Amino acid sequence: MIDLLNFDTFKLMNKIFNYIKLTRPLNCFITAFVVFVGGIISSKIDSFNIILFLASVTAAIVAASGNVINDYFDIEIDKISHPDRPLASGKITPASSLKYYSFLVLISLAISFFLNIKLFTITILVLIILFLYSIYLKKIPLIGNLTVASLTALAFIFGGVAVNNIEATIIPAAFAFMINLVRELVKDAEDFEGDKSNNVITFPIRFGMNATKYIVGFLVLSLIGFTFYPFLAQLYKIEYFVLIMLIVNPLLIVVLKKLFLNEEKENYHQISIILKLDMIFGLIAIYLGK
Repeated sequence: MIDLLNFDTFKLMNKIFNYIKLTRPLNCFITAFVVFVGGIISSKIDSFNIILFLASVTAAIVAASGNVINDYFDIEIDKISHPDRPLASGKITPASSLKYYSFLVLISLAISFFLNIKLFTITILVLIILFLYSIYLKKIPLIGNLTVASLTALAFIFGGVAVNNIEATIIPAAFAFMINLVRELVKDAEDFEGDKSNNVITFPIRFGMNATKYIVGFLVLSLIGFTFYPFLAQLYKIEYFVLIMLIVNPLLIVVLKKLFLNEEKENYHQISIILKLDMIFGLIAIYLGK
């Protein structure tokens, strides 16, 4: 009996783990953190803001729903590019993932509805865009990449809306847009074989890997140059500049070096991870430099 209970508990925990994994929790945490930082740097009040906190939670749930529905439509591609993902590996059924997606959508709408009409409207808009992205927009070279980058930038603005000050989020949103556009193109390079096998025409497939690398390189150099502006314009304090110089920009230089190292899938995967870490350090730099 004890062994049976232990086995059932293990199965339950494993199932919960796979549902969490399906949402890509690190991405959801970054989204919540982006919204929270967007609100903090836009707020003149240092006390806890419940609306900003709940807006961050809502954004994380929206991001989770987007990841779920994206994986639902990408099952065949992921069997080649990401066979360890819960849907591609068969650990979660497509039908179950749709129910999970619907649950996440309803929760995000319910929370945002009780916050304010602006946040509720943006939540509806983002949910629609994420769904359209999953079934259509991501198949259009560069348009899909621009969509994801724009939604990430919008997360900062979402935080600004939560504290009624959008203007202060413009520069962070620009940073988010640029680094996520880079990461989206790198992810397309990583998924080249899987996308090609499933006739998904991404930017690297349409224009080639060399063109992709040069555009990514140009965007990274532009981003490095842009990181100096907020400090030189005296918008952020010295703490921002120190972190940018010691961590953020050196990691971007590593990305540039690895970008032209080789065209192996693992190399692009490593670049994607570095960019994700760099986003976190960038957010910390903005937060400390407020």
